[in-house]
Amino acid sequence: MKLITCIETQAARLDQAGVFFGHGTSTAFDEAAWLALWRLGLPLDALDAHAERELNEADLASITELVDQRIATRKPAAYLTGEAWLQGVPFTIDERAIVPRSFIAELIADASIDPWLHPDSRRVLDLCTGNGSLAVLAAMAWPEVEVDALDIDVDALAVAKLNVERHNLALRVRLLQGDGLAGAESTYDLILCNPPYVNSTSMAALPAEYRAEPELALAGGSDGMDFIRELLRAAPAALNDDGVLVLEIGNERENFEAAFPALEVVWLETSAGDDQVLLVTKEALA
Repeated sequence: MKLITCIETQAARLDQAGVFFGHGTSTAFDEAAWLALWRLGLPLDALDAHAERELNEADLASITELVDQRIATRKPAAYLTGEAWLQGVPFTIDERAIVPRSFIAELIADASIDPWLHPDSRRVLDLCTGNGSLAVLAAMAWPEVEVDALDIDVDALAVAKLNVERHNLALRVRLLQGDGLAGAESTYDLILCNPPYVNSTSMAALPAEYRAEPELALAGGSDGMDFIRELLRAAPAALNDDGVLVLEIGNERENFEAAFPALEVVWLETSAGDDQVLLVTKEALA
């Protein structure tokens, strides 16, 4: 069987099983391609070059077994492969941390945040860093800055350490443990934050793939704003003059605006629209 035929077959199985996507892929075909290419040890962007490759029985059995695991466990594919990609950068991942997928990564990569930064900006905080992906991307995008990567979860920070070391950034990315901004050890020109923001009603309806992730990284209370309320209260003291906070809130814009009706924010455009990520200045917070 050719690789492309195998992928199409496995995609049909994923569709039939009703698995949920959203941890790096959005379709059954893309998910099947990811699993098949990874299992064969091929680059994930190499399907066109290898689509006509003839697979032997051992290859087919190995790919089928991996798809079997995906269906049976309902774990995100990234947990099965131990790797996730964000803006073309590979990250180590396991069940100690949420699968990286923040839209803030797009804004770092396309320089949407840059116009808001002071020319002398030198300190960045990635709050709720999880596996450290945004901290790593920030250090890559802004070579002149030092980045603190802060999380309450020591297990997640262990994964972040793997990624900081993987990308040779230990001299520029410092890992900190603590509860919100209470764990910060500096003041910052930029705070990036993809916090737990899923409201309780949405949490109860999450597909199994999301329930496989640490609940601590997702659950935001009745309206999704529990962590964010404390963050916005504490942020002015943690920001330098001209500092800004970039905050991801997912599908919670209605709840955010209800909780903070007088706060002046800027909504930033991402591939998911202009209501997922916002920017707020220290001046507006104060």
